[in-house]
Amino acid sequence: MLTVGQRVLKRRHLLVATAGALAIAAPAMAQETRSSVVEELVVTAPNYVATTNVAATKVAIPLIETPQSISVVTRDQIDLLNLQNLQQVVRYTSGVVGENFGSDERYDWLTLRGFNPVEYIDGLQAPVGSVSNVGLDLWGAQSVEILKGPSGVLYGQTPPGGLVNITMRRPQADFSAEAQAQYGSYEDKQVAGDITGTLMNGVEGRLTGLWRDRQTQTDFVKSKRTFIAPAVTFHMAPDTDMTLLAYYQKDRVSGDGGGFLPTQGTLLPNPNVHLGSSFNAGEPTYNVFRREQYGIGYEFNHTFNSALSFHQNAKYSTSQSYSQSVYGAGIETDLRTLDRYNFVFPENIKQFAVDSRLEAHGSTGAIEHVALLGVDYRNLTNRSDFGFAFGPTLDLVNPVYGVPVTRPALFPYLRQRQQQTGIYAQDEMKLDHWRLTLSARQDWLDTRNSGVSVSDQATTYRVGVNYVFDSGLAPYASYSTSFLPVSGADFNGNPFVPSTGKQVEVGVKFEPRNLPRDVKIFTSAAVYDLTQQHVITQDPNPSHAFFSIQTGEVQVKGVELEGIARIHERLSLNGDYSYTDSEVTKSNGPDLHKQLPIVPRHKASLFADYTQQTGPLAGLGGGVGVRYQSAFYGDPANTLQSRSQVLVDALLHYNIQEWKVSLNASNLLDKNYVQHCAAVSQCFYGARRILFVTIGRKW
Repeated sequence: MLTVGQRVLKRRHLLVATAGALAIAAPAMAQETRSSVVEELVVTAPNYVATTNVAATKVAIPLIETPQSISVVTRDQIDLLNLQNLQQVVRYTSGVVGENFGSDERYDWLTLRGFNPVEYIDGLQAPVGSVSNVGLDLWGAQSVEILKGPSGVLYGQTPPGGLVNITMRRPQADFSAEAQAQYGSYEDKQVAGDITGTLMNGVEGRLTGLWRDRQTQTDFVKSKRTFIAPAVTFHMAPDTDMTLLAYYQKDRVSGDGGGFLPTQGTLLPNPNVHLGSSFNAGEPTYNVFRREQYGIGYEFNHTFNSALSFHQNAKYSTSQSYSQSVYGAGIETDLRTLDRYNFVFPENIKQFAVDSRLEAHGSTGAIEHVALLGVDYRNLTNRSDFGFAFGPTLDLVNPVYGVPVTRPALFPYLRQRQQQTGIYAQDEMKLDHWRLTLSARQDWLDTRNSGVSVSDQATTYRVGVNYVFDSGLAPYASYSTSFLPVSGADFNGNPFVPSTGKQVEVGVKFEPRNLPRDVKIFTSAAVYDLTQQHVITQDPNPSHAFFSIQTGEVQVKGVELEGIARIHERLSLNGDYSYTDSEVTKSNGPDLHKQLPIVPRHKASLFADYTQQTGPLAGLGGGVGVRYQSAFYGDPANTLQSRSQVLVDALLHYNIQEWKVSLNASNLLDKNYVQHCAAVSQCFYGARRILFVTIGRKW
């Protein structure tokens, strides 16, 4: 059997041109095709446009019926654009900004509606600690779901901006396999593979793996990664199945100074030296980042009858990392001597999470219900230490590396155990064209750190309404809330309560109906007003120096437009625009009435790819993408502003039978720019041009 990406479908094709790339007048087309000539059509991305998603409601409800702004990047999109990490995934997605620290091999730095989203894997929070993501490789993903706005009602503690969920690849009954090799800029060498199929009667398996070895745009930096993800599905009965899911990833990044360049010589002029994007402010023979992480769990489904089913997913996961780094601390008055710090940070995170829920379908009179009742539990431990000292200085004009560096002594940083239990309920009610979604949740959170215990509880909810026209147009409105724990206490010893988020969002989604089978379009527009309260700010009482109070507030307002289309298995389109107005509305610090860092007011992008699917050039295609990002501030006080940027991406690809060859270019014009400066000693360059060739085969 041929794979989905290579199977040949026979269809009747029009001999006349379509009215336009996004033409909606399809019924007449469908009738005319019955009398047209039969020819072969190579289908390369049948699932490019997502129409259903589970992450936002934990129920398979169509996207146009979900009262929340959601972006779904499918495996077909990832493969066509050859995306390699979450930071690249969001390039053509509204409301979210990636690559905030340029070329970083360790983590995926994202800003979603002004806040750093938390990463989830298969609907359960990843084992995150000091950073809100774990840098999981994208090769193992079946799709990436970006939930925008407060999502606490189904997931518990989350930032008000939203969350990102990675759904891992699942076993399939039909055999398929893929292998690919890649070589590119900075000696990027990578091999990857994926195989799935039926192992025996009622048992399906899948194995996904990747190995990578490369350098980066920063001098003396090397990065290695090993990733493997096995999965097995057992169909224990016609109404019962269980899928075992696991992943393992090992990373090693050596020599990286992490950026931390001074403003003089990067964002600002320096009469002595210009520090380019390749300059390393660290110690190549001393600096190292190591991480090993894995997760093992299951997804269980049982259908009692047509009205009631049970679903449960659980995962035990760990992330052990060790960071040892000399990095820039600021430039001296001679404008050539760089002071440096020496920081060591080992972190060991272990987590068990389980989510159990009943899904019920029924009706009360004319109203149809899809109800959900669930309970989830998460137990996380974080044991981390730190060591800090002054490192050796570095002459920026004539840098000499390799001086002896002594690792500082380690001290306890966190000895934390956090347990969260949540009970939630949801009901989506359907009456003719109307959809009303009501959701509520109660959380209990116990945190113990170095012998000190704090108990919190929070109630979150969401109310949303949609009206779905027969044409596929669906306006909606929603109100949603979230909460996020805050560590520490005020001057009087009172522990901080969780910060809260609330949002009003109105929008419209459009999924045209009655289109030909090979034309898929999904567009959306949203306007939102988001507020975070109980934010930490400094205590104004002069006798309470170094203490904080919880009277801060942040407001983010925005407009988001997004569209994606796949036309006749030839033309792929992705486009988005975001307007984001952020402001710290209450604060006792210098950030009062300032914009949030790394939140550009304007972001816009457009990508188009055309693939010839018939004739002697069948399988040959290419695409171009343009990304625009307006200027934004990197520091809370808004004293350091990076410039606006326009970047261009491009790709060429050729499919011939089971083989595919592609050439990708990221930042094609090699724009050299400072991505942002978080302080006068913390500037980071954006990613320079990257070219890579991929050769792959499918079975």
